[in-house]
Amino acid sequence: MYSETSGSRKTLGDVDVLYHDGIYHLFHLVLPNHDFIAHAVSDNCMNWRRVENALFLGHPGSWDDSMLWTIHVSPNPHRQGSWRMFYTGLSRRDHGQKQRIGMAESDDLYTWRKAPVSWKDGRSALPYDLPGRPAQPPFEYDASSCFPLDPDGRYYEAEFNEGRHWLSWRDPFYYREGKRGWLLAAGRVNHGPVVRRGCVAVMEETAPNRFEARPPLHHPGLYDDVEVPNLFKIDGEYYLVGSMREDAKIRYWHTTQIDAPWRSYADNVLLAEGNYAGRVCQDDRGLLLWNFFTPGAADRLSNNLMPPPKRLSRCESGQLHVHTFEGFQSVIDRPASLDMDGPLKDQREGALERPASDALELHCGCGFQIFALRESFRCFRLQASLKMLSEGKCGLVFRLDRQTHDGYYLSLDLFKGVAQLRAWGSGPDGSGEEMMQFRSIQSAFWEQKQRGEAEIKVLAYGSYLEVSIGGRVRLSLADQTFTHGALGFCVESARVQVTDLRVDHYLPPAQTDEHLANG
Repeated sequence: MYSETSGSRKTLGDVDVLYHDGIYHLFHLVLPNHDFIAHAVSDNCMNWRRVENALFLGHPGSWDDSMLWTIHVSPNPHRQGSWRMFYTGLSRRDHGQKQRIGMAESDDLYTWRKAPVSWKDGRSALPYDLPGRPAQPPFEYDASSCFPLDPDGRYYEAEFNEGRHWLSWRDPFYYREGKRGWLLAAGRVNHGPVVRRGCVAVMEETAPNRFEARPPLHHPGLYDDVEVPNLFKIDGEYYLVGSMREDAKIRYWHTTQIDAPWRSYADNVLLAEGNYAGRVCQDDRGLLLWNFFTPGAADRLSNNLMPPPKRLSRCESGQLHVHTFEGFQSVIDRPASLDMDGPLKDQREGALERPASDALELHCGCGFQIFALRESFRCFRLQASLKMLSEGKCGLVFRLDRQTHDGYYLSLDLFKGVAQLRAWGSGPDGSGEEMMQFRSIQSAFWEQKQRGEAEIKVLAYGSYLEVSIGGRVRLSLADQTFTHGALGFCVESARVQVTDLRVDHYLPPAQTDEHLANG
């Protein structure tokens, strides 16, 4: 997990990743001040090293002298060997209530120079003709510049007296196809119910570094804002990804033409609650999905972490699938022994049977029973095929204390397709009703192809926890309640068959420099 320095008052914000010459370049916000855009690099997406910060607040009087918000970095289509960073800025004179989009350029991804601002913006920023003021503003201006970019009132909320009385025009994303380019933004249409105006705004690049507003690319009619939009194409289909504050989830839409209506699948959630501000980048193996995760999902201004990325693919039906990052193969330490103890709970019904060398049957006719591997585990990957041989419930337990049975409980309903992860423990002695500690961390749903059966993969790597069902990531989160302990299966009033069981120990996450917290 990548984060700001552990124990500091700062935290990670929105992320953007660009892959170039075998190196992943991470650019991210630093909250709560939003004073600069941080930059880190990695060759494996697992371990990161901070380098020079990419961009800073503008000087007083600049359009971006209050805060810097979400960015997007992409190759410059007009000058080979250079890159453009589109970024969100807020000004002090607007009290941070109006968002604009600016641009910076770089020849090496490390040193960035901001694009000139328009004459109008430069003149309106500060009264430079007053005694004691410099003759020229402390930033470059150019009468022909279109930056910073503001919302166009023909299509979008553009004045403070509209809607919520503060303007959304942020989270830029540049997409190019052939000789045409579009700049997306989180904007709001200028009509309809106030908290349903969120849309994916779009501007077309009509000349190098010149952008003109177009009607919204997509207006779902549901959300207050569609944050951090992404646009990409797979196998002839276009996909639009956005994050919604209403439920703190990452969702997507699809279409066959950019100017055609966007449709939604019955399941259009890419990652479960708590994962936010998803960004997509292309490396030499395909598309990767990045985001930050907020433990608790309520306060996104503290304790944010960036999990390892997920690999994106398109299935035959056109839906997007999210898969475990293949880089986890590099942290496998050794295979674990599959020797398993009998029932863990004394004086409870339970039986462990081995009908074949590659199969286990776990039985508990009534009540609840745990069957654990004999080894203890800190970082691991478990893979298995589960099949319900009767009605009832099943799941997994991990990082479990063998005496108190405190640990993580993953409940699996293999009939309805429901996964629920919980941290279940004990409070201090004498704490009465508060002694029982029970916390639901994350849940997800999936479509069952075979009733009562599932292929499951669970991995724990430092504080990062991930659950895949049928090869697709369903749960993805960070939690530090439990760090090590027993690993196994739980059964409640059911008989469960386990086949193709494989468990590997992972090497623990390594901290790569004093500025990073990995796990």
